[in-house]
Amino acid sequence: MPQVVLKVTPSRVQQMKDYYNKQLKATPQNAVFAAKTSNCTITAYKSGKVLFQGKNPDAEATRWGSAEQTTSQPKAKSKKTHAFHPDSSLFTRSHIGSDEAGTGDYFGPITVAAAYVTEDQIPVLKSLGVRDSKNLSDAQITELAKDIVALKIPYSLLRLNNKKYNQWQRKGWSQGKIKTLLHHQALDRLLEKIAPEKPGGILIDQFSQPEVYEKHLRSEKLKLQENVYFMTKAESYSIAVAAGSIIARSAFVKAMNQIEFDTGLPIPKGASGKVDQAAAEIIKAYGEEKLEELAKVHFANTKKAKALVR
Repeated sequence: MPQVVLKVTPSRVQQMKDYYNKQLKATPQNAVFAAKTSNCTITAYKSGKVLFQGKNPDAEATRWGSAEQTTSQPKAKSKKTHAFHPDSSLFTRSHIGSDEAGTGDYFGPITVAAAYVTEDQIPVLKSLGVRDSKNLSDAQITELAKDIVALKIPYSLLRLNNKKYNQWQRKGWSQGKIKTLLHHQALDRLLEKIAPEKPGGILIDQFSQPEVYEKHLRSEKLKLQENVYFMTKAESYSIAVAAGSIIARSAFVKAMNQIEFDTGLPIPKGASGKVDQAAAEIIKAYGEEKLEELAKVHFANTKKAKALVR
């Protein structure tokens, strides 16, 4: 369905609301107004973005300005890397997207989130600014996560604390296997939540080859769900993956803030030299055993931090 998005001032939004006064309809959550004309449906959001969606959105949008962006999807590479690569039509259909955060960070939990976005919710999420979380600040991610929850988007969120992570790692589980099982559980929970409704497909932001993912599942006597696809950089194409990514990242940021509050120390993200120093400060203040709760201790940062304490 053709769509156009404009970015306008609050006074312009009020002008538009007055103009469409006789065509107003029920206002969705997080919107200022909604109206329906013979050309399209118009929804204005508190962010200043206005979505025109229907058979001829340009006819209405050109009354108010030039489009800030269109909601067309970026073109996916035509060459499929494997049999589990999705067809581009999946991005415009109702589907589940799954992504994770915290896997490359020494401190903080691994968080995995799966979100189910219906076809009619896709333009709404785009108009709110839902996109690849790597291009968003922590503050933006926190606010967008609240917007996604307010829209009652069904989702499943898992947080793996580092004490459990370290136990699994010591018994020989790779991080790839750990992530596989977290994604699988998040998807199972979400499918159960939306049943009997079935998504048009499930897209996982790819972190390993699909055959490796399936191998990890088989090792725990588990089986891949129906219509599962894998794609690298999936959050750039799928709004459902982008929503899952934002929810996962928001939970990770919240957990990191809690660690700072509990320890009274600055806790950097990532695995840089600043992280080595922070880990050393934790050892000095609380002892080495505290890292077992807060950090992925098999990372090289642990050895470097201990050297800084000596």
